[in-house]
Amino acid sequence: MRVLLTGATGALGRNLVRMLEREPDIQLFLPGRADLAQPEVCLAEARPQLVIHSAASGLRQPRPPFSEIAHFNVSMTLRLFEAAPEARFVLISSGLAYKPQGRPLTENDPLESLHPYGSTRAAADLLLRAAALATGRRLTVLRPFSFTGLDDGGGRLFPALLSAAARREAFPLTAGEQVRDFCAVQDVAEAVVTATLSREPECQIEVFNIGSGVAVTIRETVETVCQALGLTVDLHFGAQPYPPQEPMHLVADTARIRRELGWRARTELAYAVWQLARAQFPELEVRCPQ
Repeated sequence: MRVLLTGATGALGRNLVRMLEREPDIQLFLPGRADLAQPEVCLAEARPQLVIHSAASGLRQPRPPFSEIAHFNVSMTLRLFEAAPEARFVLISSGLAYKPQGRPLTENDPLESLHPYGSTRAAADLLLRAAALATGRRLTVLRPFSFTGLDDGGGRLFPALLSAAARREAFPLTAGEQVRDFCAVQDVAEAVVTATLSREPECQIEVFNIGSGVAVTIRETVETVCQALGLTVDLHFGAQPYPPQEPMHLVADTARIRRELGWRARTELAYAVWQLARAQFPELEVRCPQ
């Protein structure tokens, strides 16, 4: 099968590349970010049977201007979809696209976000589903929630935590009352592969949340990981203001993906952070959690 994967340099993309390269029947094409400015050209050369669109803009810090985020996440995504009319299309969306509900979110909950990244992912999610219905094409939408592990970076929570520990500096955080649903990135990649390669879709448009389904505050999550790894770092909870556009409760209801695909998160979060520390911060002394 000829598979085109975008976003191969991101954390999820790198983990997907490792998994897809182990598949003997996969011919993998990895367009760069510049190639996506002309998706018609790169798709004409690759002639993919499957497109996994993982590339996105605006999640890592520092964020580009909102207009750039919207152009890349929405306009370019639609052009990519239209340029591959014969291919099955898989959109890696985001749990941040949902309207906060204060409870675990199901795939049927409304998409409504003021987050710079989440709002544009919601727009692409909605527009692609409308386009798939209008054109009769198959579409799979996957909505990962919070994740970390190998290849994570860009100022995100756990790479920033490990960086502060390596520099022996205090690590400023918000009060840590946000409730999150953290998953290991390799588990998320496994869910993507399971949803795309091991089965045929049962309906024209399908949507799956990807997450651990376990609701824990940021404070408890960080403290538990530090304790499991024996990581010494001065945590300053409350030293940072809480970003007003980010939800206080972001947790996946994973009943559908467990029921229909038989997938569930298997890797302990502390182990995923340990892998990240060993790979990117070898100077840190961290113990391998059980």
